[in-house]
Amino acid sequence: MMKLLPTLTFIAAIGSGVVGGVFFAFSNFVMAALARLPVPSGIAAMNSINITVITPTFMTALFGTGLICLVLIAGVFFGWSQSGSYWLLAGAVLYFVGNPIVTMIFNVPLNDALAAVDPASANGAAVWANHLNEWVIWNHVRTITAIAAMACFIMALT
Repeated sequence: MMKLLPTLTFIAAIGSGVVGGVFFAFSNFVMAALARLPVPSGIAAMNSINITVITPTFMTALFGTGLICLVLIAGVFFGWSQSGSYWLLAGAVLYFVGNPIVTMIFNVPLNDALAAVDPASANGAAVWANHLNEWVIWNHVRTITAIAAMACFIMALT
């Protein structure tokens, strides 16, 4: 197990960077662009994104990296004296809590609420306004934690 930690740490660093980059794009310009559209169009575009994002590639990056983080957390406890263990633990916890957990607890329910609303209704406009605010806040959390986790993984390897 200890011999696998450097390889898994490297893979977790790459996965964290990829996921952080995707979320960075959404936080910095994708959501702002969608907010400029008429409400029904913005909702339709976001709903389309939420469907098309469910690909093996992205799900592996997001949740596979989370799974690797669980393995790394276990590995840290079996090799705590290893150099870089604190960085490794910090990165794994940051990523796992800040990405798969935040996604499932906050972003997915907001996406589900958006998918259930009539985009042309007054309620649709209210849900969209809330989505643009709340979803983006939680996406910032995902972005920051993924990038911070990547930095921790890099530090663990040095």
